[in-house]
Amino acid sequence: MGDILEETRYIMKKYNIKANKALGQNFLISQNVVENIVESSNIGDNDLVIEVGPGLGTLTKYLLEKAKKVICVELDKKMIKILEDRFKLYENFELINQDILKVDLKNIIKEEKEKNNIANVKIVANLPYYITTPIIMKLLEEELDLESITVMIQKEVADRLIAVPGEKNTGAITYTVYYYAESEGILEVPNDSFIPEPEVTSKVIKLNIRNKAPVEVKNKEVMFRIIKCAFMQRRKTLLNSLTNAKVFLNKEEGINILKELKLEESVRPEMLCLQDFADIANKIL
Repeated sequence: MGDILEETRYIMKKYNIKANKALGQNFLISQNVVENIVESSNIGDNDLVIEVGPGLGTLTKYLLEKAKKVICVELDKKMIKILEDRFKLYENFELINQDILKVDLKNIIKEEKEKNNIANVKIVANLPYYITTPIIMKLLEEELDLESITVMIQKEVADRLIAVPGEKNTGAITYTVYYYAESEGILEVPNDSFIPEPEVTSKVIKLNIRNKAPVEVKNKEVMFRIIKCAFMQRRKTLLNSLTNAKVFLNKEEGINILKELKLEESVRPEMLCLQDFADIANKIL
């Protein structure tokens, strides 16, 4: 931990930086975790890496050594000066000072692939915990030309993201992630791997983007809306949730659809696999 910790303290002192709580900043100081993230990202020398929220550039330094090009998207203006100073001699470094949720990643990836003979595009990030879900949803729902997403996030959220639908940690987002990607847990990260220490344990996960969806559904937007409605009232049965949300016209229609699909009237949303939700979506269209 020594090298990165000393480097981080030096940079924070030099630029008079304190972690911005509002932006969810905790600076990573563990060499082991950095190496694990880089290794599990499996970056080749023809790859483009997009790093979200590079902060002081702890991870960036290692990514630049591996990738053909690294594009960093950083919102905090204070970090921009640090990143520009640190990496100005790297020809494969580019910096975008913007909110990742507003960046047109599809276009950036398209241009880079055409211009730079890029093999694969990978997202790597130590994500701010307060905005993890919107960022992951953006990266998946925009159906970007990505090979993988390797991120460090709060453990509790990570476990829900990478659960297999139907397992105990299942939530609405579990099904979305499963639809777009095959996921795996890489490493649990203790609080003392950061300064300041966050109050929660973190976890590195990797989402390998699927080439083909695991279920056939006539309209995936309808399916995802049904999943969302099903989990909005978690303690209710699927039948009651979808009736209340007007997915089923009435309880009778709901009972008939569940019967046709050989699902119990008392079944709860988290007990269903993705195929079950696809079947319901196909029935109500």
